[in-house]
Amino acid sequence: MKPSWIVFFFPVLFTSCQWMSARLPNEQQLLEEELNKIDWTKVDLYPSVVSCDSIFDEESRKECFFAYIREELEANFRVDTLRGTFAHIDTLNILVTIQPDAQVSLVLYQLNDSLKQHLKSVDSLLQEKSKTLRNLSPAMKRGVPVTSQFVLPLVLHKQ
Repeated sequence: MKPSWIVFFFPVLFTSCQWMSARLPNEQQLLEEELNKIDWTKVDLYPSVVSCDSIFDEESRKECFFAYIREELEANFRVDTLRGTFAHIDTLNILVTIQPDAQVSLVLYQLNDSLKQHLKSVDSLLQEKSKTLRNLSPAMKRGVPVTSQFVLPLVLHKQ
């Protein structure tokens, strides 16, 4: 009787270990689930400048950053030689792109027909300003620097 008992329970012993082992989820499936959870249209931390880094509230830090960029750009458009050039325009939409390495690109967004004749002067101002905006830190997504883009309406003050 003893040999038959060993022959019967020996195969059950080896197969029962497989029943109790926890099934590991598929690595590809886990990756896909995690990628689907991420909202790729938003960043965890907006771009910032040194003067805004001390602000802890995210919304206030974001507003501080946009105010900084707006002030820097408005300073260029207040130059006396351009005052008459934009007499008929009150707002410029500027596409601001900040790369992960903190490189800044400024481009006019949705050009008006009346602005196309002054495109070279505006582009040269934006290119000049993009070279001087170097103390920016890029946006972050899950601790990794990412490219961020936003449209900044720049109100031209009539003087």
